[in-house]
Amino acid sequence: MCSSDFSRRRFLALLGAAGVASVSRNAFAFSHTDTPAYTPSAPVRNRAPLAESAFTMLPLGSIRPTGWLRGQLTIQANGLAGHLGETWADVGPDSGWLGGKGESWERGPYYLDGLVPLAYQLDDARLKAIAQKFLDWTLENTASDGMIGPKSNDDWWPRMVMTKVLTQYHEATNDPRVVPVLSKYFAHQLAELPSRPLRDWGKYRWHDEALSVIWLYNRTGDTKLLDLFRLLQQQGFDWQAEFANFQFTKRITPEAIGLSPNSPLTDSAMQTHGVNVAMALKMSPVRALLTQSQTDRRAIFHMLEELDRYHGLPNGIFSADEHLAGRNPSQGTELCTVVEAMFSLEQSLAITGDASLGDRLEKIAFNALPGAFTDDMWAHQYNQQPNQVTVSLQRAPWTTDGPESNLFGLDPNFGCCTANFGQGWPKFTASLFMLSADDGLVAAAYAPCEVRTVIRSTPVHVQEETEYPFRGTVRLTVNPASPLDFPLLLRIPAWAEKASVKVNGRELDAAPQPGSFARIERSWNKGDKVEIAFSLVPRASRGYNNSISLERGPLVFSYSIGEDWLKLRNRGLTADWQVYPTTEWNYALAVQPESAAEHVSVAEARMGQAPFTKEGAPVKLQVSARQLPSWMSVDNVANPVPESPVTSTQPEKQITLVPYAAAKLRVTAWPVLDDVKG
Repeated sequence: MCSSDFSRRRFLALLGAAGVASVSRNAFAFSHTDTPAYTPSAPVRNRAPLAESAFTMLPLGSIRPTGWLRGQLTIQANGLAGHLGETWADVGPDSGWLGGKGESWERGPYYLDGLVPLAYQLDDARLKAIAQKFLDWTLENTASDGMIGPKSNDDWWPRMVMTKVLTQYHEATNDPRVVPVLSKYFAHQLAELPSRPLRDWGKYRWHDEALSVIWLYNRTGDTKLLDLFRLLQQQGFDWQAEFANFQFTKRITPEAIGLSPNSPLTDSAMQTHGVNVAMALKMSPVRALLTQSQTDRRAIFHMLEELDRYHGLPNGIFSADEHLAGRNPSQGTELCTVVEAMFSLEQSLAITGDASLGDRLEKIAFNALPGAFTDDMWAHQYNQQPNQVTVSLQRAPWTTDGPESNLFGLDPNFGCCTANFGQGWPKFTASLFMLSADDGLVAAAYAPCEVRTVIRSTPVHVQEETEYPFRGTVRLTVNPASPLDFPLLLRIPAWAEKASVKVNGRELDAAPQPGSFARIERSWNKGDKVEIAFSLVPRASRGYNNSISLERGPLVFSYSIGEDWLKLRNRGLTADWQVYPTTEWNYALAVQPESAAEHVSVAEARMGQAPFTKEGAPVKLQVSARQLPSWMSVDNVANPVPESPVTSTQPEKQITLVPYAAAKLRVTAWPVLDDVKG
């Protein structure tokens, strides 16, 4: 194995412990029909003395995917995530989280953290049965002192993930074993932490367990849980303090953070580790529930500003391959960083009620998340790059990762993402609707779904029909069991300058404001219709070296380079793949960034079952460009984007751009030609 993936590999050692490229026949086999009826559970709000969240997450199972979103979850279930234990020993029958002698650290809990919501959102009996074996073993094999999990290690970190799994499982099933097991485990941890404090990953990820502690406190009222919350905070790393005086403003190198193959993990390595940073986005909002501090509640926005300024990439996420890597779009981002950033944004949106977090969540979910998978989700990348001109065994450009990092495969570079990627789509689905503090229903993000919840003891069913983000219309049908007064809050993205909202065909008197929640106060009757229309106008965003990227709504667009897929090796039910370019890619765009819509044409096609694939992309852009021969690749990596503006004597031509995720080889950030007419 590569020497640069030593950080987590060494930690594990110390604990002792024909083709993916083409779409398989059954990968997109799903139905757009309504899912079976189910009984909604009432949301559980924060109990005093915890601060009130702006919004409350709905229990798992309240929201079910439909349309293209159900298609993505079905592809995931039919792909690697739904068959992982059949081809990967780490979550197979000998897993330590099944009582075996196999991997006993984070991979079982990571796997379940996505498998449980996937199984219950699809109401998939096969997936439920797979998850149930792990859940039953965990719930039925607790130690007499309350400790859960394999006895081969006593690390707090993997148990932090498992507590999140158990809370989701209880919401979906009301299994009576969960609350007693969690209560006893947290009491054990409270007693043990003074002599066995948080360390390593748990120290930097303590806020993930705090969510489970809050969940249990809201159901039991046991004030000892608040003592545990305080102790976790005291022993855990203070990310807010780090970003108040952020020092890691450059691309990280092993030398800069004291990493070497035989050295212990350094604090600076942990503080620049991409997944730690993604998880840390929610630390301050979560802590605000205990401290009641508005400074804590708002600190996430400064953290995001610093990450954007020094490490932001055009696909909505920051660079982290495996550590923070600067703004060059040829750098990569680990898939774990993507899904953990999404989860942090979902939780932080609920706590703060800030619409901008929904904008960022959608941008990551509709671009960086699907961009890391093959079309049938039987293989994934560890690192994805916005400017990704080759997928191959290569040392460059990674900060601390190894040469397998951007292969499409089973477990390229390191297996954490293999276990962890499954939470992306299901948790996004679970966050589409929330409940406001004044009993309003909140459309926090948009995708086709249906929601069943309870508002002031009255069941409410809402159907959302949409082809968003590929189209700009969202239609909601509101069906309360009986006429009911409650507010409906609709997130209006900051880019949506000409949005409109109609209720039963009548437009709202006040135009909705971008970057806010449009609020509709009325008495709702069964069959009431709400239609939201977003004007999806192409726009340009500035990036590294004054480059530009093109967006339309929450979608980012890329030039799709011709692809030649080469199988590297078989990996059980799947395989590892390299991808080489067959066309030129080094273009500069003839676009005036301030008036991009005038230079870009839009072509829409029929919305099919696979909208994130090149063949099935329902929207494409066309733009004028010239080849830039001086912009080349070295060692299969695109050189940094040349500083704009640039000149080229090559003939002008029209190039076609597709949604970011549809292009497995792509250019997403371009230099701008200097002779563009305004």
